[in-house]
Amino acid sequence: MQDWGVLSRSWGQGSLAATMVLLGIGTVLPAAAADGQAGQTPVATEPEQSSAPAAATSPSTSDAPQADLGNIRVIGHATGGDQVPEAYAGGQVATGGRIGVLGEQNTANVPFSVISFTSQLIENQQSHTLADVLLNDASVQSELGYGNFAQVFKIRGFSLDGEDVSFGGLYGVLPRQIVQTNFANRVELFKGSNAFANGVAPAGTGVGGAVNIEPKFANAEPLTQFRLGYQSDSQIEEALDVGRRYGEQKQYGARLSVQHAKGDTAIDGENAADTSVGLGLDYDGDRARAGLYFGYQKQHIKHGRSIVYLGTATEIPDAPDADTNYAASFNSTELENEFGLLRGEFDLTDHWTTYAAIGANHTEEQGEYGSPTLIGNDGSASVYRLGVPFESHSFSGQAGIRGDFDTGPVSHQLNLGYSGYYRRTDSAYTMSDFVNQSPTNIYDPADIGYLPTASEAGDQDDPNVRTRTRADGWAISDTAGLFDDRLLITVGGRYQSIRVNNYSYQGDFDGDPVRGHEVSPVYGVVYKPVSWLSLYANHIEALQPGDAAPNTAANSGQVIGIAESKQNEVGAKADFGQIGGSLALYQIKKPNAAVDANNVYGYSGEQRDRGIELSVYGKPTERLRLLASATWMDGELTETGDGSNEGNDAIGVPDYRLVLSGDWQLPGADRWHANARVIRTGSQYANEANTLKLPGWTRVDLGLRYKMPWGHDDQNLVWRAGVDNVANSDYWQAANDGGYITQGQPRTFKLSATLNFD
Repeated sequence: MQDWGVLSRSWGQGSLAATMVLLGIGTVLPAAAADGQAGQTPVATEPEQSSAPAAATSPSTSDAPQADLGNIRVIGHATGGDQVPEAYAGGQVATGGRIGVLGEQNTANVPFSVISFTSQLIENQQSHTLADVLLNDASVQSELGYGNFAQVFKIRGFSLDGEDVSFGGLYGVLPRQIVQTNFANRVELFKGSNAFANGVAPAGTGVGGAVNIEPKFANAEPLTQFRLGYQSDSQIEEALDVGRRYGEQKQYGARLSVQHAKGDTAIDGENAADTSVGLGLDYDGDRARAGLYFGYQKQHIKHGRSIVYLGTATEIPDAPDADTNYAASFNSTELENEFGLLRGEFDLTDHWTTYAAIGANHTEEQGEYGSPTLIGNDGSASVYRLGVPFESHSFSGQAGIRGDFDTGPVSHQLNLGYSGYYRRTDSAYTMSDFVNQSPTNIYDPADIGYLPTASEAGDQDDPNVRTRTRADGWAISDTAGLFDDRLLITVGGRYQSIRVNNYSYQGDFDGDPVRGHEVSPVYGVVYKPVSWLSLYANHIEALQPGDAAPNTAANSGQVIGIAESKQNEVGAKADFGQIGGSLALYQIKKPNAAVDANNVYGYSGEQRDRGIELSVYGKPTERLRLLASATWMDGELTETGDGSNEGNDAIGVPDYRLVLSGDWQLPGADRWHANARVIRTGSQYANEANTLKLPGWTRVDLGLRYKMPWGHDDQNLVWRAGVDNVANSDYWQAANDGGYITQGQPRTFKLSATLNFD
């Protein structure tokens, strides 16, 4: 925390844009609050827990039947304003989300594929982390990080690291490994290349898609919730969520979310603890809106099961029993994060709004990692220990202006914005003997004690700087509307500049900086031939910092260059009032990174992913809420240089994924809801030569919910029970191009009781 002032001075030197952001905060007030703008669709019969102030829906989580109010449109501020789209019929997804520099948008009006999961869905599925939420979309698969417990996602076949998940539209704010959902009002998934909309991601991932978490702020109505939960084997959770609005017009809001969990998980010998605190303060005036959010998260995982390195295995062994813990007993990590966000917007006129935001994060991690490396096809493996102290400081900001005007019969939505960030990472390591490693077997794990240090680098107590990354981007776009906005044409571009400095473990500057700059264009079109259908197409290009070399590479930890990617996409979105959906066809090209014969990690060829996505959601019947998606992908290696892997399938890209979930109100028992989810993932390759292949897998999750009256009319007690992976299926969940595979979680029982006092 003490280094943030230094970072601020470093950020400010020579950066007029950063100065604009800082000055803007003094006079401009945020966008984070108003849950006001609604779409053209019916309101949900079970309103979600919104983060918005006065114009928001009620925070009730009622499952009892409610009157059908027909097509209602809730109007927010009459002036400009960045207003959050309402929940769609059924309440599980929203009608839109934050589209980066374009602000909050209804998905029917933008040439991109976006889906936003509401807090109602998060609560009813008892989703504890971001990975739990993203399971609901077939275009996303999750896995663990390189030897650690970080949640890594693949969207349309390309990786998205945790440090590239944005918070309220800002990168570099959230914890980088695991994000708890008690900070989240909504989880927004942008599928496809997104650098124009969101800017340059700090870790250079997210080519196939982006994830944004919208923070929690006070609802229109008072909220006091206490939750007590259990998760197998002995995880006990307590949580408190309190929100209030103050002032004559309820223009001031405060919301506090506190959560603590600790105990053994469903994996043998694994123990996890979490403490998460979030405080959101907001102001919602006639022309000005402001949101200030502080977050703290501390996690400790002991004897955690992480990944399995493929090593010298010539075939993929069957997955062990789902609850088997084959990691060394010292495999653990402690993660601590403090972060903050300040957003603001001000309506200059009824048609023009200016906005600004700043955010910061301080991270400290201490990990002792020991995952098995296969040395045979019978599950035999070896283990070495890698200890890594890690620290990072991030500072990000954005500012801009949005407005609308007409030129004759043509309407215009003009956006001009700046975004940028600065990030410094510090690290060191200790390592056990890499040659004489301890033997084990993933089916019959050995009891491996702490392995002594054989080599080390850097200062273990005060790690030296390893990377400094600075990125700045200016974006401008115009969406022209013709024929009463039935035809929307978006044209824009983002100038991006990136500079990455690599340092040795001693903190010495290591060679020339990696730098690049580029104008990344975006072209998009939306055509609405009828009121319920939107046809769209887009072309986006992006410039991003390259991948960091894995720990086992000769250039470990170094950012390997600048990567350019391109996407073309066409699709359709339909809204029939009670049920909606989308269909998309896309192609994405990105440089492919791999370790060469000299153990140097670098770019070698290109990965080209082509796919088809289908999504359906809503409330097709009086009692049924539906959320389903499917994707078919063809990830291919092209331009591979020597041609040895030309045309092979890309690592970790399954040929298809299906997700089908439903929430059903039981007949004759209006307070009871049953829910189910089925996930099916096709086979995927684990190496570029396509000689190692993970079989497809299926997982079934079931749940039950009961709303019990408690006290007076506004009080209730909601019981939720669920079982993930009901059959306790043993399967390899995903493969990563870092040379490892991740196993799926075992059968996990979940039970919670949420008492609503208001």
